[in-house]
Amino acid sequence: MTNAEIGYAPASDEKVAEDRKRRMDKARQARTRERVKLNLIRLLMIGGFFALWEFASGRLIAPFFISAPSAIFRRLGGWIWSGDIFYHMGITATEACAGLLLGSVFGIVVGTILGRRPFLARLLDPIITTFYSLPKVALAPLFILWIGIGMDMKITFTAAIVFFLVFLNTYTGVRNVSRELISILYLMGANEMQVLRRVVLPSAITWVFAGLRISVPYSLIGAIVGELMASNKGLGALLVRAQGEFDTAGVFAALVAIMVLAVIFNTAVRLLERRLMPWKSAEQELEGAV
Repeated sequence: MTNAEIGYAPASDEKVAEDRKRRMDKARQARTRERVKLNLIRLLMIGGFFALWEFASGRLIAPFFISAPSAIFRRLGGWIWSGDIFYHMGITATEACAGLLLGSVFGIVVGTILGRRPFLARLLDPIITTFYSLPKVALAPLFILWIGIGMDMKITFTAAIVFFLVFLNTYTGVRNVSRELISILYLMGANEMQVLRRVVLPSAITWVFAGLRISVPYSLIGAIVGELMASNKGLGALLVRAQGEFDTAGVFAALVAIMVLAVIFNTAVRLLERRLMPWKSAEQELEGAV
């Protein structure tokens, strides 16, 4: 029997497309509602925490140890009004950004080379593992001796920390690329550069961005540690100055500024990831529409 005889008509392409669009719109609206709900709960939790903190300060715990949110925000407001916080945040952001960029570039390049050259990877593996196992903070005095106490030292120190994180993720991503796809491209006459551009890098980019997301807080750690050890500029220096003056509110205010900088960095990496991997957002929308 035909479809007409049994009363069944196949859906047209337009109807299928409309149904798919409707389901995707519903999924998007559901995600928006969930996001709003989560943000409201977060605000309530943060507000409750600050209220409890304000109540405990001076009543349950001495203000010298925990200060109070009101005192911290007053100190931040004073720094914002004078412009000091923007100057110091600019210094730290420059050091962290430059170190993150430098370390990421070297990490991606070296990770890709060693991922495509197994013999070279086996040769250098003990050396890389040894340097990776070293506590990076312990290397800071050596960087000071080599480079000095200027901004160059903080950038180089940050780059050294970031390099290993991006390198390891890139190397793993390159090694996990499908051997079949690479073999097919070689059979089609592709050269090494074409294989890298068409298969290896697009397949490994998820691993690369995983390394970048991990590296963002470590880039700030590198810049802050460098400033703590030898600097009179930056958020690390601001932190040391507040600690030397026994200014608990100032210490917390500097930590809040560092957290704000970390959120900005993470947001920038997430936007870059969405820009370079548009298919990831599309996959999430399709999963929500099923």
